[in-house]
Amino acid sequence: MRTFREDFLWGGATAANQFEGAWNLDGKGDSVSDHFTNGTVDRPKEVTVKLEDDKFYPSREAIDFYHRYKEDIALFAEMGFKCFRFSIAWTRIFPTGMESEPNEAGLKFYENVIDECRKHNIEPLITISHYELPYALVEKYNGWAGRELVDYYFNYCKTIFDRYKGKVKYWLTFNEINSGTMPMGSVLSLGTIKGYSGPINKVPDDPAVRFQALHHQFVASAKAVKYAHDNYPEYKIGDMNIFATMYPYTCNPDDIIEWQKDNRMKNWFCSDVQVRGEYPSYSERYFEENGITIKKEAGDDEILKEGTVDFYTFSYYMSNCVSTDPEVNATSGGNLIGGVKNPYLKASDWGWQIDPKGLRISLNEIYGRYQIPLMVVENGLGAKDVIEEDGSIHDSYRIDYLRQHIAEMKEAVKDGVDLMGYTPWGCIDLVSASTGEMTKRYGFIYVEKYDDGTGSLARRKKDSFDWYKKVISTNGEDLA
Repeated sequence: MRTFREDFLWGGATAANQFEGAWNLDGKGDSVSDHFTNGTVDRPKEVTVKLEDDKFYPSREAIDFYHRYKEDIALFAEMGFKCFRFSIAWTRIFPTGMESEPNEAGLKFYENVIDECRKHNIEPLITISHYELPYALVEKYNGWAGRELVDYYFNYCKTIFDRYKGKVKYWLTFNEINSGTMPMGSVLSLGTIKGYSGPINKVPDDPAVRFQALHHQFVASAKAVKYAHDNYPEYKIGDMNIFATMYPYTCNPDDIIEWQKDNRMKNWFCSDVQVRGEYPSYSERYFEENGITIKKEAGDDEILKEGTVDFYTFSYYMSNCVSTDPEVNATSGGNLIGGVKNPYLKASDWGWQIDPKGLRISLNEIYGRYQIPLMVVENGLGAKDVIEEDGSIHDSYRIDYLRQHIAEMKEAVKDGVDLMGYTPWGCIDLVSASTGEMTKRYGFIYVEKYDDGTGSLARRKKDSFDWYKKVISTNGEDLA
């Protein structure tokens, strides 16, 4: 019977803008994420054009990995990590994104992080752009709406590919690129928010601008992949998607058709382009019905064909349902990306429905479609953790969540899926991307940092730390 392969990449995942801190040190410029205030489950975080003195921007310090990376990587090594997924902040390398020469201090910092991982036999998995577009590119070009960003991004990729040759094998071009198919992608990924201040869920949405910006990301990604393949054949480049697992709410054919339409555009559209190298046929009708015309330059289609990815990665947290019944949609509040709540599932404190079997279903569907290696690069439970009087943190709820999802990954491997690794999200507590909170904790390691910005930043092991260490040491066989 199949089981996890011997070289399975167990590890954890983070993002520069959520845990690095040092937002303006050593030549770093400000990114879109540096313009995000904090929020709560009930109050959305905001984006501000100017950095305002009376607002709290949690990414400024985050958990200060910038100064504590050796301590943190040593803790990851103690757990037995084979792989560490982290991102490079574009603005550490090119502060505005437009410089001709890179910032050496930024390049050296990531070289030190990579070398520290290597010292502990941890494979770096680097996300090149993870929700931290240089804000200067928003101001000048309205983010990825400007075709100019293709060349700026390519220059950035070429710089880091060349600098870290021989030290990094695995790369991801864009984090959750398919967020660009949804309005939230305007602010998180595409940066098409020039001049906007206000709640991130109220950004004016123009699908025509959004999908044009997404096309520019496709071209930029493909150019980077082709350069890597041509110059560094040992490099493996992946895409990265939110996998928004969804089910028809009923067997009403109308629900099935609506589910199919949503599933195609949210889950398959971006990876069809990045894995297959061309726009899918179903996108034509969607574009026509939504007033979208993609402006392509000569050679774009060839670039997409030449720059297809080597492996597919995705985030998986939850699932939802799709209904065409207005009454159902009105009474059953959605969660992370909308949709209808599933009556068969429980939810986290933040309303995200917990669906381990959905991960197995998703793995089988993705592998059946593309037949390339897969990796789950985000998965986890955001929860409120309590420090006991003796300093311990008993997060059995997190262990239960991860145990169930790893068990379903194992079933998917038995089903025949080529699964290469697993890096649960927020292996160390960090700032929540959805709400800007510290209260919503994911990590195996507790960080004493709180929603008001106070805290010693001391690190503490949770119960899940030793549990995950055991999972890794047994290659996923002992989940008790």
